[in-house]
Amino acid sequence: MIQNISEDGAMLKMVGTSGQLSLGKKYAGRYFEVTEREDGAIVMVPMRVVPESEAWLHTPEMRERLLEAARWMKEHPPAETDIEAFLGDIDARRQVKDQT
Repeated sequence: MIQNISEDGAMLKMVGTSGQLSLGKKYAGRYFEVTEREDGAIVMVPMRVVPESEAWLHTPEMRERLLEAARWMKEHPPAETDIEAFLGDIDARRQVKDQT
């Protein structure tokens, strides 16, 4: 097989007699969208396949919600809880509720 790699990363490959093209182990197991243009050029775009049951995670609405959550987490870093103060607040709220 003929393979030359230029400085810009372009590869010269020859299609084998079975019609297959080897891109190398770097691309093993990956999916590509393959499009043939009018001029005969073949364009391969790396793709990721998402199970339909997880597709809702990849919607623009969910992306915005996740970005919003990330912003909130950045503004509100985790802190240790004072458990005694927390339990005291619960008792105080119960007493107020019981009085109403």
